[in-house]
Amino acid sequence: MRVGVLTGGGDCPGLNAVIRGIVRKGVQEYGYTFTGFRDGWRGPLDDDTLRLDIPAVRGILPRGGTILGSSRTNPLKAEDGVRRIRETLAAHGVEALIVIGGEDTLGVAARLSDSHGIPCVGVPKTIDNDLSATDYTFGFDTAVGIATEAIDRLHTTAESHMRVLVCEVMGRHAGWIALHSGLAGGANVILIPEQRFDVDQVCAWVTSRFKASYAPIVVVAEGAMPKDGDLVLKDGTLDSFGHVRLSGVGEWLAKEIERRTGKEARTTVLGHVQRGGTPSAFDRWLATRFGLHAIEAVRDGDYGKMVALRGTDIVRVPISEATAQLKTVQPELYDEVGVFFG
Repeated sequence: MRVGVLTGGGDCPGLNAVIRGIVRKGVQEYGYTFTGFRDGWRGPLDDDTLRLDIPAVRGILPRGGTILGSSRTNPLKAEDGVRRIRETLAAHGVEALIVIGGEDTLGVAARLSDSHGIPCVGVPKTIDNDLSATDYTFGFDTAVGIATEAIDRLHTTAESHMRVLVCEVMGRHAGWIALHSGLAGGANVILIPEQRFDVDQVCAWVTSRFKASYAPIVVVAEGAMPKDGDLVLKDGTLDSFGHVRLSGVGEWLAKEIERRTGKEARTTVLGHVQRGGTPSAFDRWLATRFGLHAIEAVRDGDYGKMVALRGTDIVRVPISEATAQLKTVQPELYDEVGVFFG
């Protein structure tokens, strides 16, 4: 049996660990052969492939990024996209496709599997941890660790100059990175997309922190919005899935804090630093297990399913169910950390 593998959407630490798990078990235990498709859905669209075998995956476990490359290509918007994918799979004798990605990439896999009969198995990947049906996605733990270390470092420079430091982290629709890293890093304010924030309240928390002779740290997710405003956009361009480019709320908020409180404020935007570098031990562990269970699903012919973490168990759920809605921060969970604000 020949199995195809692709990684789509934003890259994250742990992708190579998944690929390695799939290939090692598929070759050693089932005798499968593998074809890798380059740059997400662009690979099967344009017939751009890479041979995957055990030598190809040797040594990639600790490497960040993906040896297959990635992109935000949406084949459902390409001319004759489904037909082109079918023809590419047939030309290479690919009988099943393992799709590693987030909401958008797996949303395409769900459509291809449910509506067009293309046999797909999904693996959940996103640093945002916003895919429902799984407790965690790999890449998230690494991103939180990177953000937490940055916040730790910001504390010392903030207190040296007694200024406000705003740290902008990723999180378009969900504030999991902001919530986890902000709490772990001892931030004084955490702002997430799920809860619109009051700038006056933020300024009150900042002022309260200065009264205690400490410099405040504000952690804000890129998708967070003020009560009386809209998303702060990098520009107005859209990707092939219709997403605007975010980034800028941190700079905007720092200026507002400085204008309203008279305290000097600076911004640090972590951006793609959160996606890069070697994966954490947990992400290597989780990604490897996802890979092992994904190839088992292929062996069982259990298509249209995504592997997911439930507690410490790996289970299978319909891809369509996992992508039907985002997993966002619950109000009660956000309220828990409010005791540390100000």
